Amino acid sequence: MRLLFAGSPEVAVPSLDALLASDHDVVGVLTRTDSAQGRRRVMTPTPVAARAEHEGIDVIRANRLDDSARAAIADLNVDLGVIVAYGGLVPANVLTIPRLGWINLHFSLLPQWRGAAPVQRAIMAGDTVSGAAVFQLVEKLDAGDIFATLTAPIGAQQTAGALLQQLSLSGAALLEKVVNSLADGSAQAVPQSGEISLAPKLLLDDGRIDWSQPAQTVHNQIRGVTPEPGASTQVDGKRLKVLEAAIARETPALPTGRIEFVGKKVFVGTATQPIELLRVHPEGRNAMDAAAWWRGLNSESEVVAS
Repeated sequence: MRLLFAGSPEVAVPSLDALLASDHDVVGVLTRTDSAQGRRRVMTPTPVAARAEHEGIDVIRANRLDDSARAAIADLNVDLGVIVAYGGLVPANVLTIPRLGWINLHFSLLPQWRGAAPVQRAIMAGDTVSGAAVFQLVEKLDAGDIFATLTAPIGAQQTAGALLQQLSLSGAALLEKVVNSLADGSAQAVPQSGEISLAPKLLLDDGRIDWSQPAQTVHNQIRGVTPEPGASTQVDGKRLKVLEAAIARETPALPTGRIEFVGKKVFVGTATQPIELLRVHPEGRNAMDAAAWWRGLNSESEVVAS
């Protein structure tokens, strides 16, 4: 089949690679426009655009599928549109362009966690199982019939970034199987069933740690917002990003937000057990072990995170 692949971030690249290695022909890629990256704000293509251009594939850059983008898609004369984390809505007049419509690889067990941040929201909610689903794209958000799913346990220390990387690989294989089944006419889709939950895009505020919550809730939040937008707290008026942490189950309780250095380890009090800080990124400095950060504070008074 002639395919149009729509995707933007790094987690979409394994799916593009799988389709490039398949018997199908990826004749075009749809991705978001270049954006300013890094301290120097250099205009940079999305990882999907970079991969496509390396392979000599035509790239359509569009954050909105307006008349110009629609015409460019129509000119490709594709059999199927394939989406993995494109980052934009596909309107009704674009859904009907490919002969077989569009399919979407979504990193959740639909109808759980429909939306932009399914893996992140699942971890933050304390889920122990995640997965991926390939479904028929429809106008309603992530609501189409499902062709195939896979499940994956969520590790107790696993971050959203690590789980997304894992699912991007297993999901790519699942996606290729569905594309093959659509090509040979054997594909069958079933309506979604079960309780619906939503996974809106994460904002910076979603990463601000509330130490008055139980340790498990705090730990889930830290893992869910890592690496983006990142977990953070305020210490002595400066922002401290928490890159890695663990629940200190054998450590005596501390007052909420109190930071103490015990046995060469850094702990922060919560509503239940303390959280051990493992790696942090202090404002204006490089990332480091939490113990090294603590020793650099040189504080003789009580230290509290807020």
